[in-house]
Amino acid sequence: MTTTQSAAAEFARRQQSPLQRVQHLLHGYPWLSPLLILVIAFIAFTTMNSRFATPSSLGLLLQQTAVVAALAIGQTLIILTAGIDLSVGAITILSMMVMATLAKDGGMNGLLALLIGLLLAVGAGLLNGLLVTRLALPPFIVTLGTLSVFTAIALLYSGGSSIQADHLPSLLNFLGEGFGPRGGFRLTWGVIAVGVMYAVVGFALSQTAWGRHVYAVGDDRESARLSGVGTQRVLLTVYTVAGLIYGLAAWVLIGRSGAATPNAIVDANLNSITAVVIGGTSLFGGRGRLIGTLIGALIVQSLQFGLSLAGIDQQYRVLATGVLVIVAVSVDQWIRKVKA
Repeated sequence: MTTTQSAAAEFARRQQSPLQRVQHLLHGYPWLSPLLILVIAFIAFTTMNSRFATPSSLGLLLQQTAVVAALAIGQTLIILTAGIDLSVGAITILSMMVMATLAKDGGMNGLLALLIGLLLAVGAGLLNGLLVTRLALPPFIVTLGTLSVFTAIALLYSGGSSIQADHLPSLLNFLGEGFGPRGGFRLTWGVIAVGVMYAVVGFALSQTAWGRHVYAVGDDRESARLSGVGTQRVLLTVYTVAGLIYGLAAWVLIGRSGAATPNAIVDANLNSITAVVIGGTSLFGGRGRLIGTLIGALIVQSLQFGLSLAGIDQQYRVLATGVLVIVAVSVDQWIRKVKA
């Protein structure tokens, strides 16, 4: 940049109002606003009930956040490409019930059952990707349809019955095991596994050509195609990787719930999308960071946990989540209007 251009840029910056500077800052760092919301939420809920900030409560909060946070990774990948996945919960439930049913009471080796469940989730994600890329169907319509298909298959396969932890091999229950002092801050291996997932996928998005292509496809698919990016291939890999993540989330869910039940995570779709949107990822694609999604998942669960400790009815918790979504999308629209 020349001296003249630098001077012009500095002059333009000085001409901005404080609100415009905030707008530019949030455009460059979309995870800052959810981080501020999370801090405010922690302060508010701690003020309402001092038990919210105790070590044992914080450990429990992380454990409750793990499943939503895992599902939100796959949802983030798809939303970054300007898509959306309404089948996230159905794929997770299907994978979980297959794992558990195959391994129930020693019917199949736990590792083999786990691998079959993961492969099934990958196949479900691949099917979504093929319908989006090969038939050029809108992601909303595709995943709305497969939501019903996968849910029905899970119910038919499992007979609608739950399988308790004592009927499952130790491997499937492993991620529910915790460590830490009794009565203090405790973590489970499921929380650690989700943290590793964030690190791996975050690295892939920020440090690899595949990650740059994901952002390019979401920002402007036609421009990405003209630039030599295999847009169809990128979309197919995104949906397939998302399927794998949902399968891993199913494993985390078994450990967290202490059972495999087809009625688990009934609000998975809403919560995962909410976490992604609150976390600063644009519903229009091409902008967002995985760290924001993690913060968004913590906000969603903190809201549920904090309002529960405060004795607020479930209906008002759902209302609060809906208001947060609307506010987050409104802020996103405002940020997208930023002028260079």
